[in-house]
Amino acid sequence: MMQLIDIQKLDPGLSEWCILLGYRGSVAHGMYVPNSDPNSIDDIDLMAVCVPPLGHYFGLKEYGSRGTKEITRDPYDVVVYEAKKMLHLLSQGNPNVLSLLWLDDYITLKPAGELLVVNRDLFMARHIYHSFIGYAHSQMQRMTRFEHKGYMGEKRKQLVQKHGYDTKNAAHLIRLLRMGIEALQTGQLQVKRPDADELLQIKHGAYTLDYVQDMANDLFQQCHDAKEACTLPEKPDPELVNQLCVDVVISGQ
Repeated sequence: MMQLIDIQKLDPGLSEWCILLGYRGSVAHGMYVPNSDPNSIDDIDLMAVCVPPLGHYFGLKEYGSRGTKEITRDPYDVVVYEAKKMLHLLSQGNPNVLSLLWLDDYITLKPAGELLVVNRDLFMARHIYHSFIGYAHSQMQRMTRFEHKGYMGEKRKQLVQKHGYDTKNAAHLIRLLRMGIEALQTGQLQVKRPDADELLQIKHGAYTLDYVQDMANDLFQQCHDAKEACTLPEKPDPELVNQLCVDVVISGQ
């Protein structure tokens, strides 16, 4: 099983070019179940932001596939974003990348990465409603349409067969909706979940599909109400985002 220090050696986006690296997924949410546990269906998920050399900005070089590189080595599942790609996703209100700016601790945090973290409020706007709702609807569909999920491990397949729906998607669904409501109400993301125990119960199949669907429908309505009452700006200021992108790339060189 590969160690973290070894995974970082696989790509400069995780080492010398890296400006920000932290846990995502179950580790970040306080819901990680180690693979020594018979109920574990978790990988160790990481997300990084990198600033490659200037040849990637003024020349023809490209980092990864359009600014994204995925690296998978047991037990790690890693995604690395080039800084411009990261800023673009942040501007869209992508829940997964927004969460990286609201962690309690980081594995790597360089000055260019700090620029992103200290300016995280710039990306909190009413438009995140559509992103969180969209991701939640996707999880709701995947929760019950699981017949051909080839990426599932054997233990996850057994959970689906036992409970009649994908309990991991169900936990993602409820978490996303709650995080969206909190973000619209407070302008902040609670990545490390105060409701982690309940979400783990959902993940391990403690509730029926009907119960989870009723819970989700109520949360969809709460999210809509939170958006209607939200006092955040409609969207991030594009000029401020553009200047932040310039500052991050320059600082990262």
